[in-house]
Amino acid sequence: MSEIKDVLSLLTQLLPGFVAAWVIYGFSSFAKPTPFERIIQALVYSFLIAVALVASEKLFTWIGKYQTYGVWDKQVELLLSGLFAILLGLCVSYFSQNDKFYLLARKFRLTSRRAFPSEWYGAFKQRQLFVVLHLAGDGERRISGYPNEWPDDSDAGHFNLTQAAWLTGEAEIALNDNVDAILIPAKQVTFVEFLKPSKE
Repeated sequence: MSEIKDVLSLLTQLLPGFVAAWVIYGFSSFAKPTPFERIIQALVYSFLIAVALVASEKLFTWIGKYQTYGVWDKQVELLLSGLFAILLGLCVSYFSQNDKFYLLARKFRLTSRRAFPSEWYGAFKQRQLFVVLHLAGDGERRISGYPNEWPDDSDAGHFNLTQAAWLTGEAEIALNDNVDAILIPAKQVTFVEFLKPSKE
């Protein structure tokens, strides 16, 4: 019976790290790593949450000398560990989408990397501009439009273009007025041009 209690206690300590990892991969664009790597990350998150719990206990014990709000017990630990897991997951997801943490690290010359999962994704994330997609196939086919959505990598997924028009030589052929958007498979795109903002 004591072994079951030990296992349950261990799971209770590790579960917040897995919850944080679940939130991170639910909101971020990163490809999921191998199961072994995810377990290691969850263990690291569990450690960070445990440190936050210890600091919280010390803080609330100190506050309790002046004003009492309740008793620190296992229920409070469980609630706070769940809250810290969700907050940690949301924070990591937020900073993995906007490159702010890596920008600060680059200023201190700690890294030259960016937060984005690939250069492909980073180019679209940083340039909210109209694009021209060059499509594979017989002849040169090009289509311009605004990418509302784009694939995380260049090998899978689709572009969701609005205000799209086919480009033929110097002419621009708009799509039917009834067409709101067009999906283009990423596998058909050979390269992408980002158009400079119009001065008009």
